[in-house]
Amino acid sequence: MSEEMIRDEQPRAALHPGLPRRLTAEAIGSFFLFCVVIGSGIMGETLSGGNVALALLGNTLATGAILFVIILIFAPLSGAHFNPAVTLVAFVRRELPAREASFYILAQLAGGIIGVWAAHLMFDLDILQFSSKTRTGSGQWAGEAIATFGLILTILGAVRHRPAWIAPAVGLYIGAGYWFTSSTSFANPAITVARALSDTFAGIAPADVAPFLAAQIAGALLAALLAGWLFAEPR
Repeated sequence: MSEEMIRDEQPRAALHPGLPRRLTAEAIGSFFLFCVVIGSGIMGETLSGGNVALALLGNTLATGAILFVIILIFAPLSGAHFNPAVTLVAFVRRELPAREASFYILAQLAGGIIGVWAAHLMFDLDILQFSSKTRTGSGQWAGEAIATFGLILTILGAVRHRPAWIAPAVGLYIGAGYWFTSSTSFANPAITVARALSDTFAGIAPADVAPFLAAQIAGALLAALLAGWLFAEPR
């Protein structure tokens, strides 16, 4: 390696953002992710003329696009979790201490809920509301477990083999998940809680949140267990 390359690499090696910067990145990223999920759902439903498939397509494209962007810009700071399931897996894999993992989850929830409220504000809706949209049943719970399992496996596989492709991989996976899962792939406990606070296209009734959370956590932990063996360094 040349002296010029060494000089270029030294600042990168020394870069270790403090916890406040990482939490701010998690909060801002979650703000935009949740705002886009809710806002694009409102816009899609408004413009689709009652065509649910068209509304879902708009919701899908916007969500996949914002995931690409926020992971690209925030991954060097916080790891770009924006999802308690991802943070939980990082903790289980001993990549994040318990205290920091707890703060990550709080930042994700706080930033994300503010993002939901911002979407309501932009579309002249009541800022504070609760969803009345029923999402329940074994099929949807299975959908959430599978969606979260696949998301975690996508992230860990990309980290292991193609780190530069994490942003497009996650965006594309969630885009596919909107269509191949019965639950439209929430795959995120924080956004599940936040969607309960929005009586719009992307909402979920508060009474239906707990089973979704259980399915997501189960899927995430199972994926982490499998990935530990599947993507292990060869001896």
